[in-house]
Amino acid sequence: MTPKLAAGLILIAAITLFGVLGPAVLGNPRSIRDIGTTPPSGEFLLGTTQTGQDVLAQLAHATYGSLLIGLVVGVLALVLSMIFGVIGSYVGGWVDESFSLFTNIMLVIPGLPLVIVISSYVQDKTIWVLAVVLAITSWAASARVLRSVTLSLRSRDYVAAARVSGEKPWRIIAVEILPNLTPVLASQFVLAITAAILAEAGLSYLGLGASGTFTWGTMLFQAQNGFALTLGTWWWFVPPGILIAVLGGALALVNFAIDEVVDPRLRTTTLRKDKKRLKKRLNTTTEGGVPV
Repeated sequence: MTPKLAAGLILIAAITLFGVLGPAVLGNPRSIRDIGTTPPSGEFLLGTTQTGQDVLAQLAHATYGSLLIGLVVGVLALVLSMIFGVIGSYVGGWVDESFSLFTNIMLVIPGLPLVIVISSYVQDKTIWVLAVVLAITSWAASARVLRSVTLSLRSRDYVAAARVSGEKPWRIIAVEILPNLTPVLASQFVLAITAAILAEAGLSYLGLGASGTFTWGTMLFQAQNGFALTLGTWWWFVPPGILIAVLGGALALVNFAIDEVVDPRLRTTTLRKDKKRLKKRLNTTTEGGVPV
């Protein structure tokens, strides 16, 4: 395990534990108190909002909501990209042409304006509805990547041998092609989660997020409506912003580690840099060729 992968997984695990266990421990984030806005203290570690609601409890529920949206969008986008990218390119013929045409159409449609239009017309937007909307608008680019890789794998000798031996197409895809696509699928899955969390935060900040649910984006939206920046109540909007940045950085580290698996040249470059650092350290710890 590389240091990048280890650091990314540790950060993701810590945020996930906070989002899963925090809501059960910290209680109801909607509880209104007569204390008004208070800064962080021993009783409320992240202070309270204008209505006396615990910011830390809201942050825990928002973490769970944002992670749920990212996971659902990542899975749905991955499934759609596999259908239109892997299956279509392996079958070939008119199926591949029609799937490729539909993918190109989805690529040229502006994603963010389409999401805004769909979200504005949906009155009761739950997390699941918002996740489906984001997944529909975010799978096309991954499908193009998977299609190009699958076209290369389809012409390999072991795939041709499996086809000649009478193996069924679904078994060839599951046994011969998908295992070789695992690093690419993992990378696309991580990118889909990152894009989904950022897109949800942007939509919620514009007031088009999930209704009746706490996410990092809805916390920023509520802080904006409560004039948190003007009043100087930084504990209301800084924590969700930090968690968005930390999770995005952690996912980026995991994606960099996956890229090193996919492209051995990156791993070779990293090893060369490590060797140069080690050689430099050895040179600095020697005097006249004799180790100190």
